[in-house]
Amino acid sequence: MVNKGKLFVVSAPSGSGKTTIVRNTLKEIPNLEFSVSATTRKQRENEKEGIDYFFISEVEFERKIKNNEFIEWEQFYDYYYGTVKSHIDEKINNGNSVVLEVDVKGALSIKKAYPDSVLIFIMPPSIEVLKSRLIKRNTESEEDLVKRFERAEMELGYKDKFDYIVINEDLVYAKKRVLEIVKNEIQEDKLNEH
Repeated sequence: MVNKGKLFVVSAPSGSGKTTIVRNTLKEIPNLEFSVSATTRKQRENEKEGIDYFFISEVEFERKIKNNEFIEWEQFYDYYYGTVKSHIDEKINNGNSVVLEVDVKGALSIKKAYPDSVLIFIMPPSIEVLKSRLIKRNTESEEDLVKRFERAEMELGYKDKFDYIVINEDLVYAKKRVLEIVKNEIQEDKLNEH
């Protein structure tokens, strides 16, 4: 029988560096897999179908909600985002560890469905630094920026519900710390199997 893989969930307010940190972790741990979320948002220029997201229509997304196919899903900024349950189950049941990059509420839903999952919260050094990063990123309209700032305040309120909090003041340190957490958790899991 194949031992189950471990589930890692990384959350953070937009602009905290979670995507960069997750990509680094995936690069450094070859047998760790990324869980691709589904979204109804339009594909950005640098994004690839099935790599960054599964880009699906609103009708298709709503059908999946009705059929209970998501572990977690949410609608924000007029778009749906969600994690397809069968996609995760297939990977962890085959013994592969998986990392998900989802919002805070999604992370807490995953923890309910998968109590053994490991939740990692990436925190900006301050809300001012976060706002500055989002403005520099220049990917959102003024209106979307305001929504993201409000959302960031809400998300920071949930940080204590996570297993680990990593402050991303120094990206090199934050990458290293998340890598340590994931490696240690996988190692600990292997030791507990024997």
